[in-house]
Amino acid sequence: EALRSLRKIDDEIIYKLNSSVPTTSFEGEVNAAAECQDLHKKLNDAYSDRENTIHSCIKVVSKEVTTLRDMREKDPDDLTVTKKLREEQWKLRQMQNELDVEEVVRNRSLKVFNERCWRVFKPENEKSSS
Repeated sequence: EALRSLRKIDDEIIYKLNSSVPTTSFEGEVNAAAECQDLHKKLNDAYSDRENTIHSCIKVVSKEVTTLRDMREKDPDDLTVTKKLREEQWKLRQMQNELDVEEVVRNRSLKVFNERCWRVFKPENEKSSS
């Protein structure tokens, strides 16, 4: 649920681009470069926040998995610990999968962003050195 709310900007990127970046016929009425720059910053901030959140969750759950493994080694017959360990391992795999999902979401959003903003804004890290 938390990631869903953090991905809201990606879900709304087409709307945001349509409402803030003019088509060619209306270019003179809006500062498209500034709008694209602002949206690019918001996207990058969101990517950073989400990635940090996912990595933080992975770290916490990894520690829990390690603790539960230690507990299971001490008492292999404790089914409660074994069950909890499996649950935490599943949770860890899901969180690791979220990193892959994050990459797909990022690529999709940046593709849409670049299709609309490439004429007026080129991010610093993507500018070619001439």
